[in-house]
Amino acid sequence: MKFDTPAATNPIDRLKIVGQPLDRIEGPLKTTGTAPYAYERHDVVPNQAYGHVLGSAIAKGRIASMDLAAAKAAPGVLAIVTAENAGKLGKGEYNTAKLLGGPEIEHYHQAVALVVAETFEQARHAAELIKVQYAPAKGAYDLAAPRDKAKPAGTDDEPADSAVGAFDGAFAAAAVTLDATYTTPDQAHAMMEPHASIAAWDGDKLSLWTSNQMIAWSVGDMAKTLGISKDKIHLMSPYIGGGFGGKLWVRADAVMAALGARAAKRPVKVALQRPLMFNNTTHRPATIQRLRLGATKDGTITAIGHDSWSGDLPDGKPETAVMQTRLLYAGANRLTRLRLAVLDLPEGNSMRAPGEAPGMMALEIAMDEMAEKLGLDPIEFRIRNDTQVDPEKPERSFSQRQLTECLKTGAERFGWSARKAQPKQARDGRWLVGRGMAAAYRGSPVIKSGARVRLDAKGTVTVETDMTDIGTGSYTIIAQTAAEMMGVPLDKVVVKLGDSAFPVSAGSGGQFGANSATAGVYAACVKLREAVTGKLGLNAANAQFADGQVRSGERSIALADAAKDAELVAEDSIEFGGLDKKHQLSTFGAHFVEVGVDAATAEVRIRRMLAVCAAGRILNPKSARSQVIGAMTMGAGAALIEELAVDTRHGFFVNHDLVGYEVPVHADIPHQEVIFLDETDPLSSPMKAKGVGELGICGVAAAVANAIYNATGVRVRDYPITLDKLLEKMPDVG
Repeated sequence: MKFDTPAATNPIDRLKIVGQPLDRIEGPLKTTGTAPYAYERHDVVPNQAYGHVLGSAIAKGRIASMDLAAAKAAPGVLAIVTAENAGKLGKGEYNTAKLLGGPEIEHYHQAVALVVAETFEQARHAAELIKVQYAPAKGAYDLAAPRDKAKPAGTDDEPADSAVGAFDGAFAAAAVTLDATYTTPDQAHAMMEPHASIAAWDGDKLSLWTSNQMIAWSVGDMAKTLGISKDKIHLMSPYIGGGFGGKLWVRADAVMAALGARAAKRPVKVALQRPLMFNNTTHRPATIQRLRLGATKDGTITAIGHDSWSGDLPDGKPETAVMQTRLLYAGANRLTRLRLAVLDLPEGNSMRAPGEAPGMMALEIAMDEMAEKLGLDPIEFRIRNDTQVDPEKPERSFSQRQLTECLKTGAERFGWSARKAQPKQARDGRWLVGRGMAAAYRGSPVIKSGARVRLDAKGTVTVETDMTDIGTGSYTIIAQTAAEMMGVPLDKVVVKLGDSAFPVSAGSGGQFGANSATAGVYAACVKLREAVTGKLGLNAANAQFADGQVRSGERSIALADAAKDAELVAEDSIEFGGLDKKHQLSTFGAHFVEVGVDAATAEVRIRRMLAVCAAGRILNPKSARSQVIGAMTMGAGAALIEELAVDTRHGFFVNHDLVGYEVPVHADIPHQEVIFLDETDPLSSPMKAKGVGELGICGVAAAVANAIYNATGVRVRDYPITLDKLLEKMPDVG
């Protein structure tokens, strides 16, 4: 199905099942511990052995020698894989460094060996017996040091530099200006389920049970890495215990499991041990961001400039922290630039809302600082600079843009009018109380996505697509889509996901998954409806599917009758024909936060949070709310505690476990509220939906920072906002 004209009225608009806050259909499996995650799939293939990965002890250099004798002689050892005996390995499209290092080492904890043994304990013990001698080389590990040598880095879709008007002159002539630098740290995905895989060979064919967000991408990368054709690989990932972008592509666990299974000649399972994950896999890279704003005295932005520096391995990609600044606020004179420094730290890559999440951490503090200089309420300042067209391409309008409505709705619900504009004015016992806010922005791209649907003689509809569910509710919204289209209750729909044998979907990532994947299911169901009406001899043009019946004119026939002789099968994809190029597809929101800051210790406590989101049709308000409050919690972590501490001498993240890398928990935030504005977007897809799971994190950290400033009068531009950055500047309240 080609989607190249705005969506008209269609069966989804009935909203009998789509748009309802239904429980997750896979919820009972997960809450009872019976959902089969990758490492736990003991039943898929017999005689599984265990693999244990050994990571490099240096960040840059070479392996001088590797003594495997003791490890080979250890009890239970079946095989040891290293770069020397693994055979020629290619490099996938989506990984920057090789997934098996040696003799060259590209980053700390790069996999250098896999020990395969009968038990996990035997494999781990033997791995500890491997003696590796390294020849270290000097590396670059501090973003601030090579910043001046950073080079422009971008793509055709996201160029490194963007300029409109004459920024330098407009900034110099502006009545009110701000020039400030902000920093965000390296951050870890820290998902609950580790990277894990089970690999089994049948001749030259590989079966891989893994934890992965993008099935088709990963089949391609496995094929390139192993030097085999894609049709020789069967990849399955039906349940994923969190990804946040860290499982967008295959990592060392999958490659090493496949190599180990080939070497041991039996199935092998590998889970990256938690202390290895932080350096071995990807992370959100640190940024240095310079914001320059110029405005008239009445608060109209005349100049907006945003420069961002980040670092990555050679051939890596920048953290695209300026992208929202190109689209969020009006301003005649604009300049944004991305610069990438070469660092020898582990690979930087996508983490929930890459680009916008760290970019908004800087931009939305700068907007508050500028509002204060202008003597304007920060909400009013944002509203005065709202726009309904792309500020850099005025001929292109937004498909939907309710930023102002989000700001006003949030202000009313949160009680913003009671906020003290001057900092340090509100007290609650020993706590200094402050309120802050920030706008939220995240792009909402669409990607081709396919599905197969089956109807059997019992009237059951089965959906097959390689779409994945990373805890986001894909199973449920896909079932809702099929149920609505085919006119059956939810319990008559079976959804099968995460299998490369199924049609290729959009996959889970980039906030494109829900809208694109359900649109693909919609397209397949349109074909199935045509097959059903043809089989039943009904007029497809006016046929209605409802309550398990198909009605046309005076006739009403049971849906199941269409398949009484043989199962009906239909397959199709949604292909987007360019509406997303003619119009900017984006989601908008507003975040409001109230904090208490201990007047003596500078301890910060978040008291309440509110998010208002305009994100197209909300396919399931219950699961969407869950996504947003999870994102808000991640944003709170980014504001206050999350930081991968870099050892700039030896080039690794010191706090590489869940003891040293702290993440927020439920008890840290006692009250969260989410409001979804009523919105449908016929330019986005037949579903008239968008994504929402990443919008929820964008702007949150800045809202927390702005609330802390309102409480204490201390402006921190260096995330995370820890006690040491507040204590010395805290007001004297004795």
